[in-house]
Order: sequence, then C-alpha cells, then structure tokens
Amino acid sequence: MKITVAGAGYVGLVTSACLAEIGHQVTCIDIEKEKIDMLQNGRSPIYEPGLEPLLGKNLGNGQLNFTMNPDHAFSKSDIIFNTVGTPEKHDGSVDLTYIHSITKTIAYHIKKDVIVCTKSTVPVGTNSFIKKLLQCHKPPNLNIEVVANPEFLREGSAILDFFNGDRIVIGSDNPNSAAIIEKLYLPLGIPIIKTELKSAEMIKYASNAFLATKISFINEIANICEKVGANIDDVAYGVGSDKRIGHHFLNAGIGFGGSCFPKDTKALVQLAGNFEHRFELLNAVIKVNNRQHSLPVMKAKEIIGSLKGKKVTLLGLAFKPDTDDVRNAASLTIVKDLLEEGAIVTGYDPIAISNTEKLLGNTIKYAFNIRQALMGADIAIIATEWDQIKHISLEVYSTYMKDPIVIDGRNCYPLQEIKKYPITYRSVGRPDVNHANANN
Repeated sequence: MKITVAGAGYVGLVTSACLAEIGHQVTCIDIEKEKIDMLQNGRSPIYEPGLEPLLGKNLGNGQLNFTMNPDHAFSKSDIIFNTVGTPEKHDGSVDLTYIHSITKTIAYHIKKDVIVCTKSTVPVGTNSFIKKLLQCHKPPNLNIEVVANPEFLREGSAILDFFNGDRIVIGSDNPNSAAIIEKLYLPLGIPIIKTELKSAEMIKYASNAFLATKISFINEIANICEKVGANIDDVAYGVGSDKRIGHHFLNAGIGFGGSCFPKDTKALVQLAGNFEHRFELLNAVIKVNNRQHSLPVMKAKEIIGSLKGKKVTLLGLAFKPDTDDVRNAASLTIVKDLLEEGAIVTGYDPIAISNTEKLLGNTIKYAFNIRQALMGADIAIIATEWDQIKHISLEVYSTYMKDPIVIDGRNCYPLQEIKKYPITYRSVGRPDVNHANANN
C-alpha cells in the first residue's frame, strides 16, 4: 500500500520506519525543514534505540522517503496516518491546533479516495469532528473515511512495541475501512480489537490513566513502608505475584514523566469535567506523582539540613532510560527545588544533556561521565535508572564524593550491596543505610 505519515515525531518516525520495513511504500511529511533535511540524510532527530538503522535501511531501498510537500505526500496515498502533536493547554485540556491544520491540508491535497487514520492521542469525539472537517474541505467527488488507531509505543522500546505489541485497536464506523486497516497489520500477528470511534479513543486514555494509577499506588505504599519499616521491594513482589495484578508498573520511585502519562491523565480529568464528572481518583494520582518528584530534595534536607552552597550531582535527566526526552521529567522538578534551596547542581545523562540544556541553559553544570559528575559532590541524586548508573561500581561514590550521601529515586542498588560501602543511602520505600550501619 501507499502510505503517508503526517508528523515526524516519535510516533510518526517509528510508524514510518516500521511500516516501510514490512513492505509498504511510505512517505513521511513534516513542516520543519531542518528535521526533514536530517531524515533525508538518514539521521534521526530523536534518540530511539534501533530507529536510525531502520530509517537508513528503508531510505536506501526506496521504501521510505521524507518530504515537506503536501501534494507529493497526500495526492496518491491509500492510507494517511495522522501522528501530529496534541500538546497540553494551561488548563490541562488538549490543544488540537495541529490536528485541525493537518486535517485541512489533507483535504485540500488528496486526489483519490483515502482512509485517514488517527494515531495521535485525542479526546473522545475528535475523530468524528475530523471526519466532518474533511467532508467540508475535500473535493466533492472523493470519499474519505476516518479510523481511530491509537498508538501504544513506549519511548525507548517503540520499535519492539510496534512489532510485538499486546494489541492493535481499530476504531471505525465503517466496517470496510476497519477491514483495510486490519489487513495492513495482519503480518505482525498481533491481536486486533475492532470497535467504534469513541471507544477506541477512550481505550488509549483509560490505558494510560490505569498505568499512571498503578505507579502512584505503589509509590503511596512505598511511602507507608518507610514509616512502618517494611521493604517495598518485598511488598511489590508479593503483590505482583497475584496474576490479577502482575509485576509490571510496580516499581516504586519518584514518579512518572514524559509526554504521555502526565498529559493524558490531566486531559482525562478535563474531559470528565466537561461532562460534569469529577474524576477524584485520577486527581489523586496526579497529586501523588507531583509530590514524588519533590521527594529526593526533601530526603536530602532531612539528612543534612540546609542545601545552600552544597554541591549536588543529579544522575539522570531524561524521564526514563533509553530516550533523550526530558518532557515532564522528575529531574526538572528536582533541579528547580535544588536551585531554590541554593544548591550548586551538576547534571549527568548519557543522552539527554542537549535537550536539558535547551530548557535549563546554564542554570546548572553538565558532566559527560559519572566520575566527573561526582567529583567533590556532597550529595548524589539518582533520577533516571540508566544502565550506566545501575551497573557502575559503588566504590565510585566513596572515591569521588566528599562524604557520600546518595538519594536513589529509582531504587537502583540492592541494599546488601550498598552496605559494603561507606555510603549514606536513602531510596524509596526501603530501609535507610547510614554510615553507622553500613557494615553491619
């Protein structure tokens, strides 16, 4: 099939490369010239494991191309995937400006019947609106059908998720259109759920809201564990061993971030409010998560009091490992809190320094290896569980820091290992390890 993907962000690029990989002729369009120039030369503007080689391979064999020209992109397409951004407004609702714009552009430039498939996360009812907008602006002799096909790609493992997902959701009011999209995905061998438009839209929001709830729940349990002397590692393992619950998303820490969970939870709260339903549970999830982001600085102050003039190393800047994305990352809140306390902050991340610097500028210092970052530090705070951080020798802390205090926001290290070193160590939901009991 001839496929066009509108938008060259995380979802758009992964979708483009993977659809080309399974044999479709794919054109990806974006309005940013610098981004398209990079992509035409086989370079990805984002970090995603395995993406750049896949882009290069399918550019080379002619299955994939990139353009800024809407006539070239849309005039011959059988299917158009819409992956443009749906950013958050100040009130938590979804800004559909890019959706409106690309929808009109598609309508103006199509020259044959086409299916427009929405992968962007949009509020319930948006695809029905998209269909009306297309009908208003399309050539009168052409037929356009709209399908909701929400994405479930995790940054850092998006290609794996595309080829090995749990399910593919296809929402449509037209059985023929749904069957065409189903046929497109059949080579993947992934279970397909077919439903109508509004239910497909709600599935995406409900999925992310449930996972966010699971994270905040285990973090609340972790906070209680600290007070009663229990160990969240053991508790989470015991809870997760129940097949009705499962082990996934039961890792206690300093909360979720990124471009999806924070935005989608607030959007669902806003959507419920539009229909006069106050989503009490999800409001609490958001509140807990915001509090967790501030936990490391609170723990640091409990240990040494004032942080003014203290050198603090922040290990990890991305919102999760294997991505350069810092949107809504816990690290941003931690930096803000530290600077307000008068601390001197150095940040380290294997990939995300450039994106962090775009947001924070020179308000903090940056280090390009862990040892450099820890040199002379009073406190180290772990905000992202990169393998480079998890697997480093713990001796590094005692060697390079003044009097090592480690606040581990991701529970990276086994407590029995930490006890072998002269480190004051606080994690989330587990007993503290202090200098006095480190060797006991």
